[in-house]
Amino acid sequence: MNAPLALPTVDEAPATGRTPLIQLRDVTKTFYRGKTPIDVLHGISLDIHPGEFVALMGVSGSGKSTLMNLIGLLDRPSSGSYRFAGEEVSELAPDRRALLRLEAFGFVFQQYNLLANDTAIQNVEMPAIYAGVGREARQKRAIELLTQLGLEDRLDHRPNQLSGGQQQRVSIGRALMNGGAVILADEPTGALDSRSGAEVMKLLADLNAFGHTIILITHEAEVARHAHRIIEIRDGLIVSDAPTSAAGAPKVAAKQPTQQRSARVSAADIWEAARMAAHALRSNLLRSLLTLLGIIIGVASVIAMLAIGNGARQSVLDSMTALGTNLMLIRPGAPNVRPSSGIVATLTAEDAEAINELPNIVGATPEYFAQVTVRFRNRDYSTLAIGTNSTLPQVRSWPVDAGVFVSDGDVQDYAPVAVLGRTVAKAVFPLDMPAVGNVVLVNNIPFQVVGTLTPKGATPYGWDMDDLMFVPITTATLRLFGQRYVHRITVKVADLSKIDDTQQAIKELLIRRHRVEDFQIRNMTSIIQTATEAHTTMTILLGSIAAISLLVGGIGVMNIMLVSVTERTREIGVRMATGARRAHIMLQFNTEALAICTFGGILGVLIGLGATWAFAYFGRPVLLSAEPVLLAFACAFATGLLFGYLPARKAANLDPVAALATE
Repeated sequence: MNAPLALPTVDEAPATGRTPLIQLRDVTKTFYRGKTPIDVLHGISLDIHPGEFVALMGVSGSGKSTLMNLIGLLDRPSSGSYRFAGEEVSELAPDRRALLRLEAFGFVFQQYNLLANDTAIQNVEMPAIYAGVGREARQKRAIELLTQLGLEDRLDHRPNQLSGGQQQRVSIGRALMNGGAVILADEPTGALDSRSGAEVMKLLADLNAFGHTIILITHEAEVARHAHRIIEIRDGLIVSDAPTSAAGAPKVAAKQPTQQRSARVSAADIWEAARMAAHALRSNLLRSLLTLLGIIIGVASVIAMLAIGNGARQSVLDSMTALGTNLMLIRPGAPNVRPSSGIVATLTAEDAEAINELPNIVGATPEYFAQVTVRFRNRDYSTLAIGTNSTLPQVRSWPVDAGVFVSDGDVQDYAPVAVLGRTVAKAVFPLDMPAVGNVVLVNNIPFQVVGTLTPKGATPYGWDMDDLMFVPITTATLRLFGQRYVHRITVKVADLSKIDDTQQAIKELLIRRHRVEDFQIRNMTSIIQTATEAHTTMTILLGSIAAISLLVGGIGVMNIMLVSVTERTREIGVRMATGARRAHIMLQFNTEALAICTFGGILGVLIGLGATWAFAYFGRPVLLSAEPVLLAFACAFATGLLFGYLPARKAANLDPVAALATE
């Protein structure tokens, strides 16, 4: 040790007449191997006063380490009394025991028990984290302790970069971080060479000289002689308790103020847990990234699939809305009977004329359609011809682009006139030739083109709505198709709020005309509702598939966190020994799971937005809103909380002694 430790001044005082710091009466400890009891301690009674340097000596299996664990509140006795500073502590709750370890004890282990991924400073400052000391203050004290321990040039070194003696000094610095009124040293020289071992023993003697109570666990008589008092244990019993030649009056360190720690988790605890979680994830970067992948895929899938599903649904709704939400379709055939592929002889153009006379009717359009061939000069084109009347542009909200539409006079005169959709006009006529005014052959019958319609575009199912031509219904039924019945009648109502009453009026009218209900009426509202329900079901299906992938990602997070708890069991034991309460351990591991899912959620949102943009770029209908994005991220966040809880709870419920003994 290069320089004396800057510890409080001490006052010499005899041990006689003072209350023992540690007082054990008839303490026993029994372990169970299955149902078989194994008695380790058999009624230990012992007093240790403040400032003493005591060696607990015995061979392996004598019970000395078990006694140390009981004194250090890592374990509790099976029976008997343990009073610390006059307070009975044998039955304290785990969190209260942790607080007492935090304030009064410091541990020095044979195998050092330093965290492999932390620097010397980070290892030393660990107990101060659980004491609520600010980062700047605890780092300053850690640097001071390491400097006084002769490690000023090893502050940022990790354990694998330090010698055994240097690692043990870091362990001693950690024990002193919160004051370390009682230093419990378990075989501190067992893993050291003789020179390093002598340095550590000199350091412990110096600490005792400054008033720290030192309890040394050893099986070597030479090491035990450094203490002022040797207590020999054999088969779970104290067989001798005698001072050594080095014994002197115990010294008591000036009392250092301890912070009153609340049992509740504070904002500072949450911040520190987040910082430690980030550090732990960086230490296992590849595994963290692979774990992130499941969450990323799940979140991105939720966003992209819902955007695509909603986009497809909105596209269908837009197409149907373009036809008009205040429309009704009347088809031939009895209700609840699937329409046949051919014409059903029930509806006529005269039915449409009668419907036109009803109130709240804008127009009723009869439609008969069949495939025809349109020829102009040397150009032939196959399209769908629809026989209709003059009300179609108003009913379908489909205005004329050039010329005029079929008139009432054309219907009455069986006129051979035609109105072309944009696709048909482009296919039949050269680009520089207007369609209106020219004569085309429709199934070899001449028709004069009197108009062209504005473009409508394609339906969500890929059908080109502009690939049509319209002719008078009378001309179609007589000259083109030889059929007086129609495929359907499309009706537009004026007041959408009265559409149900109007539908009932049409039904009654047609029953009077036909004397039987041989038709089916559906309004566009019900059709849109059906289509919406179908696409909603599909969207839910897509969302469910994405949610399942997110669930699988969450299970992956839980699995990795359970593995992490198993791998870091000794670390958990070290943290508990240095004062971490169960809430701290649970918070740390739950925060790690939450950090994975939160970061994965952010990346998933970005990738999901990118995938949605790519779909839109290639012309697919997408509809992106804030709700799916927020929902997906919230699900990722909740996944971290839910699937991180079980591993965190498992870590928090570990027994400190068993955790420290894990290889």
